[in-house]
Amino acid sequence: MKITASWPLRLALALLLLLVVPVGVALSRHLSDDSRPGDWRSARHDSSGQAPDARNTPEALIQVYAARAFGWRGVFGVHTWIATKESDADRYTRLEVVGWGVSRGMDAVRIHDGEADGYWYGSEPTLLRQLRGGVEVDALIARLHTAARAYPHNHEYRLWPGPNSNTFIAYLGRAVPELHLDLPPTAIGKDYLPDGGLVASAPSGGGLQFSLVGLLGATIAAEEGIEVNLLGLSLGIDLSPPALKLPGVGRVGMSEVD
Repeated sequence: MKITASWPLRLALALLLLLVVPVGVALSRHLSDDSRPGDWRSARHDSSGQAPDARNTPEALIQVYAARAFGWRGVFGVHTWIATKESDADRYTRLEVVGWGVSRGMDAVRIHDGEADGYWYGSEPTLLRQLRGGVEVDALIARLHTAARAYPHNHEYRLWPGPNSNTFIAYLGRAVPELHLDLPPTAIGKDYLPDGGLVASAPSGGGLQFSLVGLLGATIAAEEGIEVNLLGLSLGIDLSPPALKLPGVGRVGMSEVD
């Protein structure tokens, strides 16, 4: 008698392959990349040349970046941050969460002057979203800074499953839905909902996100498309613009930077 696997088992096996194989590809890329820094103390933090010179840019500007995390963490995920510049300002302010020092009482949220597009410990950042304009963008910047100061996990940081730097940026995206922020599947921690919530709006501000402490969940939204989260790894399909979202690898398809 021939024994065939039931469709739920086949579906589970297919999902497992879709999660494991891309991570294997990311690991292979990471190990073969001779340009990645081996020492965090000497790794690059200078500008990657993507942000306009603040001194020659009178308009207000918001940029969202992601860069591979340092060391083995870069196989799986990225660090994300938001850079802002008010109208006529001559420098950028970075909004980000950093885990170093939190266990010793330091704030997780860091609001500081810095390179908007700086390398993150040697990893070149990718521009995810950009907004430019006048008073309307200034108003969004003010709301971002207010939301950053109200972040509920300012004295808490966990690399996995969160709250971490990507939890923070997803939180800011919900607070300012005008960003229409679609974080990459490699932004591990974006699915951790603040205050242990189970349901929230998606980080883009539209659609819904369901999550069990960042370990199991799903997102359905116009910007994000359809995403499934298992143990912090995200897999999905984006239709606007078309792309596959794969764990470890990231987006495979058209760019979505405005």
